[in-house]
Amino acid sequence: MTKNEQVCIDQCSYHPETKRLEIKGWALDLITKKIPEIIIYPENVISDKSERYPRSDVAAAHKTSASLQMGFHLTIEAADPAEKIILAFDFEGNTQTQSFIPNENVVKEAAQPSHIHTFYGKVRKGLGYLKRNGVKNTLRRIKLEQTKQSDESYQQWIAENENWDIAAIKAEINDFDYQPVISILMPVYNVEEKWLEKCIESVQNQFYPNWELCMADDHSTDASVRPLLEKYAAQDARIKLVFRSENGHISRATNSALEIATGEFVALLDNDDELAPIALYEVAKCLNQNAELDLIYSDEDKIDMVGKRFDPAFKPDWSPDLLLGTNYISHLGVYRRTIMEKIGGFRVGYEGSQDYDLVLRFTEQITAERIAHIPQILYYWRILPSSTAADQSTKSYAFDAGLKAVQDAIDRRKIKATVQHAAGNGLYDVDYHVISEELVSVIIPTRNGYDDVKRCVDSIIDKTTYSNYEIIMADNGSDQPKMQELYADYQKQLGERFIVESIDIPFNYSRINNLAAKVANGTYLLFLNNDTEVITSEWMTKMVSFAQFDRIGCVGAKLYYPNNTIQHAGVILGMGGAAGHGHHTFPRGDFGYFGKLEINVDYLAVTAACLMIRAKDFAEIGGFNEELTVAFNDVDLCLKEYEKGHNNVWLHGVELYHFESQSRGYENTPEKQARFEKETKYMERTWADYIENDPYYNQNLTRTGGDFSVRLGK
Repeated sequence: MTKNEQVCIDQCSYHPETKRLEIKGWALDLITKKIPEIIIYPENVISDKSERYPRSDVAAAHKTSASLQMGFHLTIEAADPAEKIILAFDFEGNTQTQSFIPNENVVKEAAQPSHIHTFYGKVRKGLGYLKRNGVKNTLRRIKLEQTKQSDESYQQWIAENENWDIAAIKAEINDFDYQPVISILMPVYNVEEKWLEKCIESVQNQFYPNWELCMADDHSTDASVRPLLEKYAAQDARIKLVFRSENGHISRATNSALEIATGEFVALLDNDDELAPIALYEVAKCLNQNAELDLIYSDEDKIDMVGKRFDPAFKPDWSPDLLLGTNYISHLGVYRRTIMEKIGGFRVGYEGSQDYDLVLRFTEQITAERIAHIPQILYYWRILPSSTAADQSTKSYAFDAGLKAVQDAIDRRKIKATVQHAAGNGLYDVDYHVISEELVSVIIPTRNGYDDVKRCVDSIIDKTTYSNYEIIMADNGSDQPKMQELYADYQKQLGERFIVESIDIPFNYSRINNLAAKVANGTYLLFLNNDTEVITSEWMTKMVSFAQFDRIGCVGAKLYYPNNTIQHAGVILGMGGAAGHGHHTFPRGDFGYFGKLEINVDYLAVTAACLMIRAKDFAEIGGFNEELTVAFNDVDLCLKEYEKGHNNVWLHGVELYHFESQSRGYENTPEKQARFEKETKYMERTWADYIENDPYYNQNLTRTGGDFSVRLGK
């Protein structure tokens, strides 16, 4: 089995009344484009039926023929629903095996555990079960294999991307019209000599020469520190020193370094870390493109005690909501000195998260247009046994200081909200208070789908704590009598708050929702698929708490498949074609890429399977584009909001199940495939710049899957 042989289970459901297990998904060798034979083992099977069909969405994602029948729909009648059913996917001799227990409706185990890692990135179904049930050896094998693959990929990325032409870079620097002095602030305290030397020499090895290194020794008790600092200062006039008379900790020490800085910009460097040789050159190049910038930050990675680099953090462009959830800016941060001095530098009492407190206060003084992100690794964060990066549990005080910094930021901005620790260290959750509980119009399109609608609406009524809502059923020609009976029942329960709008037209998702929106009375419109089920009771409250701000456009939700893996956690432009979902199929409870599944995140777009927008904004941008009948209409809507200057945000705490594609099916007919291709071309024509470079993603991350792995062979 190789990593090219992919099996993805989209849906797994068990129907106890018929003892039938339904499994939908796709399987494909991404290199050879071969489709595996699916083998259903006869044990515990009374009868089975299998259907194969094309999946144009998968074809678009993996740039292959839309006619390939990689999609499958299996219906299996189980003899005993408490016992497992085994499937095998045979890729011409290489076999991937999965087991299902119908009653539990999950991938229970892999019959060949040595091959679990082969589908970890794409089919992470087994991981959630393994975590819950403590199968430690198998889970360790998964993690070790995944770590090994990630490490090998990153080493390859370094080889592909860091072949610098030093002569050309220095010639370019000589031609810069603007060559500002960059003051590097470095507090020093009892650092081991070899790490201090590597740190200082990484500054001296910069291709860009117009820097000064301002080091403040915080009254080190290690007698070797002062002579070493003085030796380097004697050798290089650009190195400036201050020796503090008493230990004041990192905030005071960094402020001492700031006091002797003369550069237009200051950069922050810890005394055991390293700068990439191109770091200051890239900053200066950025400033030559826009001298009005006030804050510049870059990507970063970690470096171990033998100099091996790993665990790269490839960051998005300016993301205000993400910054309130974690200090994603971090290293390398470069700040305009006059603003740094205006806000008083670093604040005592925030040690451990002093950089986080600084960037929150600094960005309050400037606009988004004066912030730039350099998507290159310019900073190497040293991993030592005592460092926060190596063991975050060693510095819990730092995370408490981070919580204090975020709460202070909220209070300074005069916003009513409570900040709490999120699921992981260094992650924070801002719970905004709803200022006015305005009416929410929940718009649910459907054609028949009795079971889906009942499950969806029942979950809204039973679980939603937000009281001021109405439900509008956008009925697209239902002809089942029991639908009318269901509607009548809900009208008895909700009265005028349950509205049935008959829209008996040929299916056009955009037009159906636009027509339903015209009869909505709410301040907020909440577009919701009929095949969803509410999980979290505060879901609507949380969505309103963001949508109430003028700066916010569309608000999205965390959607799970029935087997508790991620269906939607934000849309990434250019992913697998025009757009795709990040973190797709990650298990419920996974932190995601640097914690992004457990905090609120800015994205260009979110899915309209559960999307809230202010009604006045929806009207101003003309609603959904009716040229996009099925695909990408939500992405198009979000992009129009973004271009109006609004942030679209995905909320980790708004959780629903999404029984995707049960209502309308997959793209499995020539007509549907032609329509999908037409709508894809519209996106490529209209939103080409965002497809080429999504500002909330990173050009160094993969474009072929949602697992945030590094992008190779660009």
